[in-house]
Amino acid sequence: MKKLLLIHTGGTISMSQDETNKVVTNSDNPISNHQDIIEQYADVTEITPFNVPSPHMNIKYVETLKHIIEDASRNENYDGFVITHGTDTLEETAYLLDLTINVSKPITITGAMRSSNEIGSDGLYNFISAIRVASSDNAADMGVMVVFNDEIHTARNVTKTHTSNTNTFQSPNHGPLGVVTKNSVQFHHKPYEHLVLNDINHDLNIPLVKAYMGMNNDVLNFYSNHQVDGIIIEGLGQGNLPPTCLEGLDKCLDKAIPVVLVSRSFNGIVGPIYGYEGGGATLAEKGVVFSNGLNGPKARLKLLVGLSNQLSANQLKKYFESQL
Repeated sequence: MKKLLLIHTGGTISMSQDETNKVVTNSDNPISNHQDIIEQYADVTEITPFNVPSPHMNIKYVETLKHIIEDASRNENYDGFVITHGTDTLEETAYLLDLTINVSKPITITGAMRSSNEIGSDGLYNFISAIRVASSDNAADMGVMVVFNDEIHTARNVTKTHTSNTNTFQSPNHGPLGVVTKNSVQFHHKPYEHLVLNDINHDLNIPLVKAYMGMNNDVLNFYSNHQVDGIIIEGLGQGNLPPTCLEGLDKCLDKAIPVVLVSRSFNGIVGPIYGYEGGGATLAEKGVVFSNGLNGPKARLKLLVGLSNQLSANQLKKYFESQL
């Protein structure tokens, strides 16, 4: 039987619905009350380094998780790690860990869309599924995996697609990495290897800006005059911007602020395609970096990691445009 470290961080999976139908936090995690079931699948140790709703998560909390897992992997005889987490920022925690943690043992992260005492609660089921994946002999060197609703997803590709549906976590463009069945854990493929950078500077200020029809210069002018370390822009379509915001963009670039462009579209990848004013090709000529298939929040984390590890402008460009 595999030996796993279970790390609880809070979220709906640890909450309960009260008599007024509000979902509230608990001092004790109800998911831990099922030891008779958990112990059928693994020899576990449980810790709760913090207990926060996922909108309260921040870079420092994720850095704490990184250090816990790295230290336990070096100094303890664990075969894998399972994190429980709120779903609102789960994909960001998973991806930041995936970018920065150099551990070959399985790491899974899961949560719940319904609290522990709601009808149809999915927390315990997802938790057991995550334990089963972390216990699988085939789960090593897979990076950080999100396990939810019988599916296994890579941290890079997965995103929350629905506010309340239990099938919320999907991987647009790619699909799941594998599935959890009643009797087995099955992987369809192995994710590509990527560059792991160790340092995380949680003081970096990297705002996320969403482009829109007729966007003016105000937001980008504001950031050009304030202390920001980089900017992520969710552009239009394949990576375009309204011409009415280009003056503000130029001011940011003139101040050597790294600007990374992703798409506000749900599917697809940006590229320097269009040559008109504000088109992707002209933005690339200005020095805008195009991200390879990431959404805005994840591109923000990747830029944070790149800057935390002192990548040069050319290195940042390669870091984003390749599959590193």
